[in-house]
Amino acid sequence: MRALGVIALAVQDPAGPTHAAVDIVSLIRQADPVVQAVMAILLLFSAASWGIVIYKYRHLGRAARQNAAFVGVFRKSSRFSEVQASCASLPASPLVGLFQSGYAELTAQMRAPADSRPGEAASRPTLRSMEGVDRALLRASTTEIARLEHRVAFLATTASISPYIGLFGTVWGIMSAFQSIAGAGSTSLSVVAPGIAEALVATAMGLFAAIPAVYFYNELTSRVKALANEMEDFSLEFLTIAERNFT
Repeated sequence: MRALGVIALAVQDPAGPTHAAVDIVSLIRQADPVVQAVMAILLLFSAASWGIVIYKYRHLGRAARQNAAFVGVFRKSSRFSEVQASCASLPASPLVGLFQSGYAELTAQMRAPADSRPGEAASRPTLRSMEGVDRALLRASTTEIARLEHRVAFLATTASISPYIGLFGTVWGIMSAFQSIAGAGSTSLSVVAPGIAEALVATAMGLFAAIPAVYFYNELTSRVKALANEMEDFSLEFLTIAERNFT
């Protein structure tokens, strides 16, 4: 019974109840200035990541919708000039950029033969180089994919470095906590716990920034790949029509 009494006295917290709620705001305010700077950096990374996620979801969603509308116009039209007239109303579609590049190359190549004589019926214009059209579509595809991927790489950067930034803040906070223990000359829980809790908040904030960034980076990358596949299919369809009608 005496041993049980000693243990009960040892675990009792004289400063107050043992189940006090954790106040994150107070921990941040009381943290070391270096740890506070780390937390501020992580908040900036998190805010920027969420802004990019919202922007890219809207951008890619609009691109997918306008792609579907453009493909409908392209397949219903009998002339490329009719498709060209509808491009201005679908500026977010990557397929519009591909079509305009391919159409410009076709227009540059499709000229009547120079040896036609006056009075003769104009010969049917032919395509000089199918490889040239293919290269034009490939250049346009590279440009459109780079536009779709713009700013997505920042999510990968956030996912990679945020945990390390948070870990740096935690290590620094624990070092400060040990210095406080040495200054106080006591290893009681009331001396050790606040400093360690402040340090661990930095790690938690690093994970808070990194985990959504990893998920949305993978999600947005898969959407960009789906749009890239649509562009590849459209390029093949465009080349097939050009070869059938102009060669």
